[in-house]
Amino acid sequence: MTTKPWHDTSADSLRRAQALLDAMTLEEKVAQLGSAWPGNEQLNGNVAPMQDVFSQGAATFEQRRRHGLGHITRAFGTAPISVADGTERVVKLQRDVVDNTRLGVPAIVHEECLTGFTTYGATVYPAPLAWAATFDPELVERMAAAIGSDMRAVGVHQGLSPVLDVVRDHRWGRVEETLGEDPYLVGMLGSAYVRGLQSEGVIATLKHFAAYSASRAARNHAPVSIGPRELRDIILPPFEMAVRDAGAGSVMNSYVDVDGVPAAADPTLLTGVLRDEWGFEGTVVSDYWAIAFLATMHRVADKAADAGALALRAGIDVELPDALCYGEELIERVRRGEVDEALIDRAALRVLRQKVELGLLDPDWTPESDVDSSVNLDSAEHRELARRIAERSVVLLANDGVLPLASEHRRVALVGPCADDALAFLGCYSYPNHVLPRYPELDLGIEVPSLAEALRTELPDTEIELVPGCAVNDDDRSHIAEAVAAAEGADVCVAVVGDRAGLFGEGTSGEGCDAPDLRLPGVQEDLLAALLTTKTPVVIVVVSGRPYALGEHADRAAAVVQAFMPGEEGGAALASILSGRTTPSGRLPVQVPRHPGGQPATYLHPPLGGNSQGISNLDPTPAFPFGHGLSYTTFDYDGLTLSAERVPTDGSLDISVDVRNSGDRAGSEVVQLYLDDVQAQVTRPVRQLAGFARVDLEPGETARVTFTLHADRTSFTGRDLRRIVEPGRIDVYVGRSVADLPCSASFELTGPVRTVGHDRVLTTPVSVTTSR
Repeated sequence: MTTKPWHDTSADSLRRAQALLDAMTLEEKVAQLGSAWPGNEQLNGNVAPMQDVFSQGAATFEQRRRHGLGHITRAFGTAPISVADGTERVVKLQRDVVDNTRLGVPAIVHEECLTGFTTYGATVYPAPLAWAATFDPELVERMAAAIGSDMRAVGVHQGLSPVLDVVRDHRWGRVEETLGEDPYLVGMLGSAYVRGLQSEGVIATLKHFAAYSASRAARNHAPVSIGPRELRDIILPPFEMAVRDAGAGSVMNSYVDVDGVPAAADPTLLTGVLRDEWGFEGTVVSDYWAIAFLATMHRVADKAADAGALALRAGIDVELPDALCYGEELIERVRRGEVDEALIDRAALRVLRQKVELGLLDPDWTPESDVDSSVNLDSAEHRELARRIAERSVVLLANDGVLPLASEHRRVALVGPCADDALAFLGCYSYPNHVLPRYPELDLGIEVPSLAEALRTELPDTEIELVPGCAVNDDDRSHIAEAVAAAEGADVCVAVVGDRAGLFGEGTSGEGCDAPDLRLPGVQEDLLAALLTTKTPVVIVVVSGRPYALGEHADRAAAVVQAFMPGEEGGAALASILSGRTTPSGRLPVQVPRHPGGQPATYLHPPLGGNSQGISNLDPTPAFPFGHGLSYTTFDYDGLTLSAERVPTDGSLDISVDVRNSGDRAGSEVVQLYLDDVQAQVTRPVRQLAGFARVDLEPGETARVTFTLHADRTSFTGRDLRRIVEPGRIDVYVGRSVADLPCSASFELTGPVRTVGHDRVLTTPVSVTTSR
């Protein structure tokens, strides 16, 4: 039997994909650009925007795969399903595609994986905002590899993560899905996720390209009104890092329009920047129904076929989650000469090449060999990893000495709506919050101890009285007095407040759960105010998907702890930190505001964006700054040195500092490097993160931390919209947060203004040596 050229494993992937493309009819090529969502018609509620509208009258799976199929949508994440049933379903669907189409080309199966593999019974890791609080790329890479291993084992080939949107307004509901408000931190941790996921043979998908997080008033899908400089210097760098440095295989467009141009119809963004400038060779997939939105919501197209043509020309290769616009009408337009068939070929070739690279076109591939129904999706190893991330993500914001809880704290009042709610630890894309609310008869599928359960296990000899006091998001104040009474009768009160994640208004955080301001939801502010009138020391624990304005509450509390949806092991991690068994080491990836208004505001601002010294009556100084986080030990900084005082605009230098654990406990410090471009041709941030290193130190141990900074890391978008490195003074700061920088120096960039190419240096390498 003659081997088909696309089955020839000795040939390179492009040649094999081209051979298969050459053998296809127009219908078969267009089919590779589409997808099908089996079971979508039976879904109990929406897990994607306007799903109920776009699913009406949808074609069946058999109709969609008639000429082949590009993607299978959410075989595991649509409705609760076991590993055994899920793998059987995937095999059946793939067998249907392979056996009933002329060329027998398998489909790519994709699934969500933001807080873990989004399926019933899989480990739920902390939300991305919690990963960001770890400042630990290695740990994020390990987590992503664990997620990818589970997904690949059950026949899933592409994961719709990570989210690389840089936070611009904390009111946005999807802040919990992001990696914070600094583009370098987002890019470093997002790239680590990409490397981890793809190391296990699962394609990572960068989203949402671009500017989704910069919508007006932080409303989901609202228009974006930013300038090209903010786009180039704040929004795009994380995507560039994940494409160029981590080799991301796929990108998903944003729903929004930027200055009137929807991302799904923007060839400058999807082709000019992504491919021509950055050299991206993977596939661009649409966010769910984003192509149809061009006609129905953006109104830049008349009907589905027009929308499809716009998106195809812009550079979207695959329509998800169902082929509404890349179908029969698009084929007819190609036949009539209204759409160039070369555009179809361009997109189909990219899809087929990925299928080759995934091994789907190898001669020995079968649907049955692609799955393992015996995999444990919530293994002890994965739970331990989830706990490690949770522990490293918890941020101690303030502490007057009440923490860790001492042995004399025999009676603890545990109050607040999140104190005994395990779901408070889970993000909106976790399966229990994403799908299970529509199936109340089912349990969570995994063990998720609440803080009350975990604290009782951690402190077995302590009397813990549990009184919620109020719900997360209603106006019932009738039980606040009970919480106050419990606090008055205790040695210490732990008040656990925050969010419940959900979708499209069903929660206080998550997709479609935007906030009008940054007050705690419901009557939780009233609960805290009442508790803080007692003479009992109050420890505020905020479990949330965004930073909330703590203001006077933080000033009056004995301690404040922030946990950004720390996952299934979040209760154990928090209990361990409260007891002192674990030393806190998380750092804020977003600043915590003092006041609920005055947004948007992040730490990345020029002088007039901060405290304007009499120019405005509003003081935007946050309660807790970006990068802040306390420990149960102390660290001293000293010995800052620069390897050069004058550096060419194409040169580099080493910046070194000594960090010593001066306390009596082992601990972990996040050493942060910030730059200030003192004078430039455009306004620049007062401080901007240029590098960081997490160092674990025993008492008395010292780390010598060296950052190798290339001049490219000072580049920015100039007046003529070229990226440049400008000569002049650069101030250097090293310390614990953007507002606590005990070491400073400066160097001079010398030589001409240099235009920076697309091969610019994107990262700041760090080396650490320890001594006693």
